[in-house]
Amino acid sequence: MMQNTAHLLMIQPVNFGFNAQTAINNTFQKNIGGDVQQKALQEFTDFVAVLRKNKIDVTVFEDSLHPATPDSIFPNNWISFHADGRVFLYPMFAVNRRLERKAAVLDAVKANFSVTEIVDLTGSENDGLFLEGTGSMILDRENKIAYACLSPRTDKKLLNEFCKLVDYNPVTFSATDNTGVDIYHTNVMMCVAETLAVACLEAITDKEEKANLVNSLRETNKEIVDISLQQLNHFAGNMLQVVNADGELLLVMSTQAYQSLTESQIEMLQKNNRIIHSSLNTIETAGGGSARCMMAEVFLEKK
Repeated sequence: MMQNTAHLLMIQPVNFGFNAQTAINNTFQKNIGGDVQQKALQEFTDFVAVLRKNKIDVTVFEDSLHPATPDSIFPNNWISFHADGRVFLYPMFAVNRRLERKAAVLDAVKANFSVTEIVDLTGSENDGLFLEGTGSMILDRENKIAYACLSPRTDKKLLNEFCKLVDYNPVTFSATDNTGVDIYHTNVMMCVAETLAVACLEAITDKEEKANLVNSLRETNKEIVDISLQQLNHFAGNMLQVVNADGELLLVMSTQAYQSLTESQIEMLQKNNRIIHSSLNTIETAGGGSARCMMAEVFLEKK
């Protein structure tokens, strides 16, 4: 099983903006006012251009104005695409984010890729239980492990349910930011690539949970690049490794994330893959998510 894909789904924003419903437990978001849609669209367009220039296949779906979905630029929270042809739909914490699950997005993917089954986990929204896709879970696909930092958006019971369905082992922990608030998504503090893992170990206060995570990463031969809480605040945990059409491994992140790294961290990260980055300042500030959140990996078979 490959850890990486060369195919990404990205949603072009038409209504991007600060979402008060997600700001409740996303401490990264700031209401900066002004027309953030135009700036976000420019950042999105530039980012897609960088990916395509590096020979990564991107399916871009232009969002619809109605229903209004200010966070649709972050599709990896509500959908994931798996190598066995299954597509998972996830339960979302914010009511207005549930509207992002638009049938047209799925149709756009089905046009180019083979889908065998839709696994719908969204019913648990009625019970107030959430699991926000590959925002909530960092999937080590080769070793069949799902890493998850538990939060109001990442429910342990649902995580275990997902793991049963895909035959993965869950590794869970609690993590807090520098103000003591639960980190809302695992993918802002952690990234698992083929031979390395980026993690903000400082955010995990329970010694046993931290040791458990470190052991799991070491046992699966991942070199750990430990980032600080300050770097986490610059989205240095929000990276994704992809493989391009030439079979070259690339580590994708935002320019802000890249600039927060030390020289020795960059050296470690560049040992086995090339780093590419793009400026996403508006999206990061108003949306509280970064490069990883914007890319839904497509592991489905191409038609």
